Amino acid sequence: MNPETFVHWFRQAGPYINAHRGRTCVVQFSGAAVEAETFPSLMDDLALLHSLGIRLVLAHGARPQIEQRLREAGREGHYVNGLRLTEAEDLRYVKQAIGRARIRIEARLSMGLANSPMHGARLRVASGNLVTARPLGVRDGVDYGFTGEVRRIDDRAIRLWLEQDAIVLLSPLGYSPTGEIFNLSAEEVAAAAAHALRADKLLILSEHLELCAPGGQPIRELSPSDAERRLTEPPAPNEETARHLRLALRACQGGVRRVHLLDRRLDGALPLELFTRDGVGVMLTADIYEGLRPATIDDVGGLLELIQPLEEDGALVRRSRQRLEMEIDRFSVLERDGAIIGCAALYPFAEERLGELACVAVHPDYRNSGRAEMLLRIIERQARTQGLLKLFVLTTRAAHWFRERGFEPAEVADLPMGKQALYNWQRRSKVFIKTL
Repeated sequence: MNPETFVHWFRQAGPYINAHRGRTCVVQFSGAAVEAETFPSLMDDLALLHSLGIRLVLAHGARPQIEQRLREAGREGHYVNGLRLTEAEDLRYVKQAIGRARIRIEARLSMGLANSPMHGARLRVASGNLVTARPLGVRDGVDYGFTGEVRRIDDRAIRLWLEQDAIVLLSPLGYSPTGEIFNLSAEEVAAAAAHALRADKLLILSEHLELCAPGGQPIRELSPSDAERRLTEPPAPNEETARHLRLALRACQGGVRRVHLLDRRLDGALPLELFTRDGVGVMLTADIYEGLRPATIDDVGGLLELIQPLEEDGALVRRSRQRLEMEIDRFSVLERDGAIIGCAALYPFAEERLGELACVAVHPDYRNSGRAEMLLRIIERQARTQGLLKLFVLTTRAAHWFRERGFEPAEVADLPMGKQALYNWQRRSKVFIKTL
């Protein structure tokens, strides 16, 4: 790598390293990931995250390992509704397969060879009877045998291990108070652990992640309502992606701040998602989104009440009621208890593939709470969906705020021709442009 490129990337990653230090992240990956050629790189990346101060809980799967072990024993696996039917005769082979996968993960995390990414890591991995389970029982006439579901996560024990700088490893096995052992879904274990720990992030490494906007552009961010639409409206996502979307929705509703869906096949997906501005996966977050929606004609009065003080102060360009009514479909609003507390607008210039971010405003009572950044992200997402490549803004008061969020100084000549013709030279707004 070119030294200048490395230094630039490292400096750009600095804020994200600081932001994630001390945070709890639950990472779920499949048994296929354990068998893949990229498995060593995945373990190296996890060791890197740990070395940067991220508190890690890993939940691994073992489906291919179980299937292989059953074949070796002359047994045949059966699935109903995507869940394995675990008969009593199969249980010992299931335990053997899961044990092999867990040992392989622990062995890799224990490596410390010189001239390797793990050199000097000295990781401690903790595991045990941290998951209490119960049987699925008989559902729709099907007896699932020793296939179970999570009843409780021992979050107190996990927190103690994390405080002692250990990585916690959760296998897809659960134990009942009566001493029985149940085969579990690794995805359910991960979601239950993230919920019990109130984790900052749940990261799911998918084998076949497929989520794109209608134009084919990759989706980087979803709200819960967006995710629900993806599940109910055509085109339907593939089975795994749909399952992970439902899992992400439940996690957000259960208190997990952010859920990230990543393509496991992308080498370095974890550090790229966590330490770059735009990431490489799909992030689902419930932060503030519940009150964020497209504006309607009924919002004009509330918008005028919000922006008029900023117009009188000179921070925003004056807009008449008539103009707002004509351009209302450009606006997104933040609503709280029926009142408009924030807004932003997107004006696309399709020919130049540029978009103008305009009229960003937040009520004084709700400033410095992340709401302006949420409005910025929704406008960026709308711009990407429309195929725009860059976003520009004209401002007289908030230059530093936009600089801190990736906008670079530009000239009036860099604006679309239609916008140049409307530029107010008396107002002398500064121009900033951000590449999406």
